[in-house]
Amino acid sequence: MAGISQHLRNLVVAFLLMASTSSTLGQSGRVTLVKTPASGIQPQAVCDSQRVVHLIYFKGPPTGGDLFYVRSQPGTTEFAPPIRVNRQDGSAVAAGTIRGAQIALGQGGRIHVAWNGSSAARPANPIEGAPMLYTRSQSSGQGFEPERNLMRQTFGLDGGGTVAADTAGTVYVAWHGRLAADPDGEKGRRVWIARSKDDGVTFAPEEPVMARNAGACACCGTKALVDSQGTLYSLYRAVSDKMNRDMILLRSADHGAHFRATSLQPWRVAACPMSSAALVEGPSGVVAAWETMGQVAFARIDPQTGAVAPPIAPPGEGQRKHPALAVNAQGETLLVWAEGTGWQRGGALAWRIFDPEGRATRESGRLEGGIPVWGLPTAVAHPDGRFTVIH
Repeated sequence: MAGISQHLRNLVVAFLLMASTSSTLGQSGRVTLVKTPASGIQPQAVCDSQRVVHLIYFKGPPTGGDLFYVRSQPGTTEFAPPIRVNRQDGSAVAAGTIRGAQIALGQGGRIHVAWNGSSAARPANPIEGAPMLYTRSQSSGQGFEPERNLMRQTFGLDGGGTVAADTAGTVYVAWHGRLAADPDGEKGRRVWIARSKDDGVTFAPEEPVMARNAGACACCGTKALVDSQGTLYSLYRAVSDKMNRDMILLRSADHGAHFRATSLQPWRVAACPMSSAALVEGPSGVVAAWETMGQVAFARIDPQTGAVAPPIAPPGEGQRKHPALAVNAQGETLLVWAEGTGWQRGGALAWRIFDPEGRATRESGRLEGGIPVWGLPTAVAHPDGRFTVIH
C-alpha cells in the first residue's frame, strides 16, 4: 500500500508540474497564448500579407540588453532561430517597460526597428542623453544594418519612441524631446518626427509635429502606424499644468507634413503614469488603445474623416496597463492588457474579444503571472478568426 501511495503522489506531482508549465503555450477558445522565445520580454509583433508573424523582443540586463528578431510561418507558433537586431552589445533598455523596441513592415516586407538607446549605446546623442536608434533588415534578409541615432538637434529622450512605414518606401521614426532653447521640464517637450523617403536609407533631420510646445508626458511611450491608404497615425500623452495628461491622437494625410490632433480621453494626474498605447488596422479602419486611470480602452477611427468613436473599455476593474490590439478579418477586436504590474513588478495577463459592433463577448481570460517584470503583451490575428497573444 505504501508503494501505491508513493506512486500516486508521484503522479500528482508530475501532473502539477505539467500544469504549472502549460502557460508557456496554452489556449483558451480562439486565443492561443505563447511565451516570448528564450524567456525574452517586451515582445512586439506584426503580420505581413502572407500572414507570417514577425516578432522582436528584449533579452538581457534591463538597463542594457539586446534585441532579437524571429518569425513564424502561418499555422504554427514555432519560431525560427533568433537574429540579433542591435550590433552594439547592450544598446537597448527595458527598465520602465515603455522604452523598448518597436517594429514596422515597409516596402517589400523590409523590417524597420526603432528603440531608445541605453546609457552605453553608440552612436550617442550628440547633445546629451540617450539616442533614438534605428535599424532596418538587410536586403539579403540575413541580418540588420548597424543602428543609427536619428536625434540630430533634440535631446531629453525618455518615454519610448516609435516607428512606422508604408509600402511606398516612406519610414517615420517619432519620439518626444526638446531643443536647448525650449523650456525646462515636460512643458518644453513635444513630438518630433524623422522621415525617410527611400525606405530608411537616409532620414531628414527631425521636425516638430506641432509648431509650438504643447508639452508631453516625459516617461510615457508613443506609438505610430501607417494604414493601407498611407495615412499616418501616432499616439502620445500630452501634459499641461502638470495635471492634464490627455492621450492625444495625431493624424496626417500628407505623409507627416501636417497633423491634426484629437484628445482621446482626459486624465488629471500629477505624476507620469508611464503608459503605453497601441494602434492596429482592421477591415473598417484603424483602432487605437490606451490607458486612463487604471483602465484600458480602445476606439475606432473613421478612415475618411479621422473622427474617433467613443472609447470602449472591458468590463470589470483592476490596475490595467499596456494594452495590445488585434483585429481579425471578421471585424472582431481582441484587447489584451497587463494587470497589477509596476516598477520592478510583473503581473497578470488578461484579454477579451469584442464583436464587430464593439460589444464585449464572453470570450475572455486571465493568466496569473503571465506578465514578467518589465513585460508587456502583443497580439496578432489570423485569417480563420483566431488570435495569438505573445507575452
